[in-house]
Amino acid sequence: MRKNDIKPWVLRYEDVEEFYCSADVVICGYGGAGASAALEARRAGADVLVLERASGGGGATAMSSCEMYLGGSGGTAVQKALGLEDSTENMIAYLSECFGPNGDAEKIRLYAQGAAAHFDWAESLGVPYKREAIYERAVEPFGDESLLFTGNERAYPFNRVATPIPRGHVPSREGNQGGKVFMQALMARVEAEGVRVQADARVTALLQDDAGRVRGAVVKIEGRECAVEATRGVILSAGGFVMNSDMVADHAAHVLPYATPYGSPGDLGDGIQMGIAAGGNTVNMSEVFLSLAIYPPAKLTHGILVNAQGQRFINEDAYLARLAHYAVQQERQEVYLLVQNEDYEPSLYMERLRIAGTGDTIAEVEAEAQLPEGSLQATVAYFNRHAQQGEDPLFHKAPEWLKPLDKPPFALVSYCPREVKYPMGNERGYVMFTLGGLETLPTGEVLTAGGAVIPGLYAAGRTSAGLPRTASGYASGMSVGDATFFGRLAGKQAATR
Repeated sequence: MRKNDIKPWVLRYEDVEEFYCSADVVICGYGGAGASAALEARRAGADVLVLERASGGGGATAMSSCEMYLGGSGGTAVQKALGLEDSTENMIAYLSECFGPNGDAEKIRLYAQGAAAHFDWAESLGVPYKREAIYERAVEPFGDESLLFTGNERAYPFNRVATPIPRGHVPSREGNQGGKVFMQALMARVEAEGVRVQADARVTALLQDDAGRVRGAVVKIEGRECAVEATRGVILSAGGFVMNSDMVADHAAHVLPYATPYGSPGDLGDGIQMGIAAGGNTVNMSEVFLSLAIYPPAKLTHGILVNAQGQRFINEDAYLARLAHYAVQQERQEVYLLVQNEDYEPSLYMERLRIAGTGDTIAEVEAEAQLPEGSLQATVAYFNRHAQQGEDPLFHKAPEWLKPLDKPPFALVSYCPREVKYPMGNERGYVMFTLGGLETLPTGEVLTAGGAVIPGLYAAGRTSAGLPRTASGYASGMSVGDATFFGRLAGKQAATR
């Protein structure tokens, strides 16, 4: 096999002298997207080979709690069992508000139309879902409940355009192990139905013929590069690029001072780079998920977030990704939570929090924190005056979280990303992962910059630019829901084209 020094991520199919093996559909990556694609491609009658660089499957999906953001069509089986109704139109309205001009309207429509059936598919794998919900403000269930609010559904402006419905569906298991439960069930079904899986096999290049069709891949197995032929298509499901510092610096350098990568070790962007080399277009590459977890405990939401000028900038009942999206836009990313004593407890998901100021009066807190004189006092006076009436005319925080800050002592807690860390082993800042990737049709075909389909090439999961497009509208479950839903569509399409 000849090396191609100009396009190292793509080699000529015509130059291959011998193939290690052949399959109808070759899938690069065995996380949630790849496994879902493999199962559907196999069920559509294709001979399927999955290539995974690690020693076993799972990817970032297995690392997660495996919340899936699902609803529409009147509601999922869990929602209906709990007396909750969620129309497709309601879900489309919410998702459209979430991603605004960044959103892909066709992907949003198809996802909302098919999300309830997608839950049935997940449950059919043997994944347990309990017909029980929690309605408290939380990030994940406290026990073995399977339904909760995981985004901005109850917060402004989303509650003005869509009826709030909990859509976070979680495998029923105490502890943050949902991803392992889901992936074990999915991979067991994949392999039971006859999909071939080759672990410890890193895909290093695509094989593309002179007509532009992707016809296979080059894979390194036991130190040897081998050619694998794909007679129908190659699906790239190798994760995002959050662990590739050079790619992050190229596309999302703005997050480097205040965010720590979070993802699978294999999220190196290989699939994206192969897709680009084959002629694919990328979109949304500068957008990332960020997390400012001031809650739980939920009662911290009664406080107010202010910047270095002592001014509020967001309704504090928003989801943690939306809080972070606006927090990092403040000058020097200086963000503080002002809370009164009766509402204060340490944040569950953030450590090493600095108390910037305390006092029995807001003036004392302001002076100790060295905020501009009178700034915090004016902010609190305005907030208190309206909170007494159950109103928040500036940011529209929901009435249940509104109460005057008038019971000393007070504390101003710093959430500046340079001063905090998550209990995940990172040394600084907010956790982040990427939301950009290859541009695709909803059925997975990779597109060129001109909108043409690259024959034989598909992508799903974080290798593609899928459903979630911004932190400002992100909800937990959107990535796993997107990866598995559109992974399934890509698998079906590759098998039948």
